[in-house]
Amino acid sequence: MTEVSTKRGLVSGSNAGGAIRARLDDACRRMAAVGIEAPRLDARLLLALALKAPEDRFYGREDDLLDADASATFDQLVSRRCQREPVSRIVGRRGFWTLDLELNEASLDPRPDSETLIEAVLEHVTPRQAPLRALDLGTGTGCLLLSILAEYPNATGLGVDLSLACVALAGRNARRNRLESRAEFQNGDWMGDIHTIFDVIICNPPYIPAGQISTLAPEVAVHEPRLALDGGVDGLDCYRQLAVGFADVLAEHGLIFLEIGHDQQASVSKVMQQAGWRTVATRSDLAGHDRCLVLQIGNTGA
Repeated sequence: MTEVSTKRGLVSGSNAGGAIRARLDDACRRMAAVGIEAPRLDARLLLALALKAPEDRFYGREDDLLDADASATFDQLVSRRCQREPVSRIVGRRGFWTLDLELNEASLDPRPDSETLIEAVLEHVTPRQAPLRALDLGTGTGCLLLSILAEYPNATGLGVDLSLACVALAGRNARRNRLESRAEFQNGDWMGDIHTIFDVIICNPPYIPAGQISTLAPEVAVHEPRLALDGGVDGLDCYRQLAVGFADVLAEHGLIFLEIGHDQQASVSKVMQQAGWRTVATRSDLAGHDRCLVLQIGNTGA
């Protein structure tokens, strides 16, 4: 029987690529076999990518048939996921806070844990109409800076990254989310090339002890850029560098919002205290782990 195209990637009158239901079931089995935690969700997202279709389009259409090209593309995508490449990296984008972000190989894939920093800023920095000047160190995708600009309509900001590829990526994400008029991005090593004072500093530095990186899930250990993970032998190298430079770029009554590892609250607070910073608050992520330190100038412990 002759195949008749019905929608992009779908056919009628042939089982050339198999039905959606069967292909999703097969993909789930393959991914579950290698330890992927949410194979059904991942399979649907990858099938949507193969068909260039919204993921929710499949409900009620499980008996529709894939054409041969879409079927082959889906197989390739599932094979990549079975190698533990994250779906966000395969798709090339990530939702973060209220933003839709492009990813690249040089950028850290933003995690929901990092949204804790945005929650902390919203709690401690008022009013929302304030003309804030924000600095994002190690900006990557630009996720933290752009999220703040989305919440504070009169804020402007600068994102700095050691990677030129990330600087270009963050600029594209600013345009993607219509925030380019209030965001700047530049190449640099922390605060070394900054000559402006900021009201708010946000930073998610590398903080994984070097010896622990290989023990992390393959999605992180293999597919995240090591430069964005490696915090040195004890995970604190970047915090030590940051602690001595913050004073040069932070306003007198400004605040620092610093992401930390789940077991680093005491050690990072000590590093900051020794450099003259006071921890005024600690905010936990959704799993209940300490994730964000709020700092200001001072010489007493929290």
